[in-house]
Amino acid sequence: MAPPLSIDLRRRVVGGRCGRHVVSGGCGALSRGVSSAIRWVAQARDGRGDTEAAGGDRRSQAIEAQAERILALIAAKSDSTLEELRAALAADGHAFSVSALSRFFQCRKITLKKRRYTPPSNSGRTS
Repeated sequence: MAPPLSIDLRRRVVGGRCGRHVVSGGCGALSRGVSSAIRWVAQARDGRGDTEAAGGDRRSQAIEAQAERILALIAAKSDSTLEELRAALAADGHAFSVSALSRFFQCRKITLKKRRYTPPSNSGRTS
């Protein structure tokens, strides 16, 4: 995914310096993103929003709403796999993919790795 265009460029487009030339391609600053510029101008005319980039992850709203439930499942059984968590949430009527659960835990820096209880040996293999 391409990075968002600068706020300065967005404001110039909405401010009218390039707005009338957007459709014809006459605005030299917009070598790409003409459809975005048209959308920004329309939003400004309708008063629907700001020209700043929205940013953030829009897909995680559904899983964030179930954060307490997911963390409670982990607290109850800390060695659950992502597939087991997905199945438990599906039983409650919430359908999430394993990758969505993985992103959820990555954002919170929670690892579900199983670690060895034996300290590593300096002289030889432990397993």
